[in-house]
Amino acid sequence: MQNDKDNLIVKLSLEFALDIIEYTELLEDHKKYVIAKQLLRSGTSIGASVFEAQNAESKADFIHKMKIAAKEADETAYWITLCNLAKNYPTNAQLLEKLKSIIKVISKIISTSKSH
Repeated sequence: MQNDKDNLIVKLSLEFALDIIEYTELLEDHKKYVIAKQLLRSGTSIGASVFEAQNAESKADFIHKMKIAAKEADETAYWITLCNLAKNYPTNAQLLEKLKSIIKVISKIISTSKSH
């Protein structure tokens, strides 16, 4: 893997995945197992796709992997929003704000990569 110390999206997606792990553990404590599992999968997949994109075989491959990360981010936004709206679910509005930042960065990366 490349030097990701200064790579903003790698840093953001890794931190977000750790936050997702913590939140899904809270959901499981409240016996919300099905949603927790869905959220854990999509929320950690963002970072996995971003990490994978760092070693893409071509620009097209990089863009494709970043688009997958964007799709996972959209799915994660759905699950977080669902939790925030559902009765008897612990909420976490901060997660959604962090995710919006990640989505903006991913979108910018994709559009910049396409134009170069």
